[in-house]
Amino acid sequence: MLGASREALTAAREALDARRGDPQFASLPADLLAVAALLDRESALRSALADAGQPSQVRAGLVGDVLGGRVSPLAVDVVTAVVQQRWSSDLDLLLGIEQLAYQAAFTVAEADATLDATEDEIFTFGRAVDASSALQMALTDPAQPSATKAAIVDDLLAGRTTDTTRQVLGYAVGHLHGQRIDAVVDALVALAARQRERLVAEVTVAAQLDDEQHRRLADALSRMKGRAVRVNVDIDPAVLGGVHVRIGDEVIDGTVAARLEQARRTVLA
Repeated sequence: MLGASREALTAAREALDARRGDPQFASLPADLLAVAALLDRESALRSALADAGQPSQVRAGLVGDVLGGRVSPLAVDVVTAVVQQRWSSDLDLLLGIEQLAYQAAFTVAEADATLDATEDEIFTFGRAVDASSALQMALTDPAQPSATKAAIVDDLLAGRTTDTTRQVLGYAVGHLHGQRIDAVVDALVALAARQRERLVAEVTVAAQLDDEQHRRLADALSRMKGRAVRVNVDIDPAVLGGVHVRIGDEVIDGTVAARLEQARRTVLA
C-alpha cells in the first residue's frame, strides 16, 4: 500500500479497536468478509467507494444504501468509517477491509481464548501447503472459483481447528489478489501476533524442541527484541543442528549447515 492507504488503514484499525466492546462484534468478521467478497466481485461499486473525488458523505450514503439490512449496523458503521478515508486505489480499499476482517476475527479469538490455537493452526496450515505441490495447485488454480477453494480448506480443517482458523483461511485462499499463498499465510500469522503486539519468529531446527527449549528460545528472543516474541518452529533435518531464526526481514543463522558452508568458503577463498 502507498502512503495514503497506509494512513487510512491505520485510522480504520483504530476505529475498529474502539468498537471491540460492541455487542455485535462477534458477528463482525463474517460481515466484513462478506462485504470484501462483494467488493471483489463488483468492481464498479468498489471504484465508487474509493473515489476520493466524491464527498465522503456521498460515499458513506452509498454504503448505507448497499449494505443496510444485509449486514449488521456495526458492520455498516465500520465500512462507512473505511470509505471516508482516502485510499490510493480501489484495490487498497478492498485489501483494507480484508485486513479489518482478519483483525476483527483475531480480536474475537482473543476474547474467547482461542487466539494461541488459531496462530498455531494457521502456521501449520502454511507448512502443509508448502509441503504439498498438489494442495498448492488446487488452492492457487485461477480456474477454480473462490467457493471451491474455501470448500477445500473447510474439508481439510473440519473438526481440527478453531472456527476463526477456518473462517480466515477459507476466505484468504480464495482471494489471493495475485499474491503467493505462503506470503498470505505468513501475513495472517503476523497479524494474529500483532493482536497482542507480539513479534513472530520463524525458527528452523533439525529436530523438534521440547517445551523447556521452546520457552528459553522465546525468552531469549523477547529480551533481544525488547518485546514479546512468538516462536513458530519448522523442522528441517538439512540444517543438521543449531537454529535458524527469521523475524521479519532479520535473519539469525546459527545452524551447523551455515557454519559448514562458511568454512567451505573460507577454505576455497
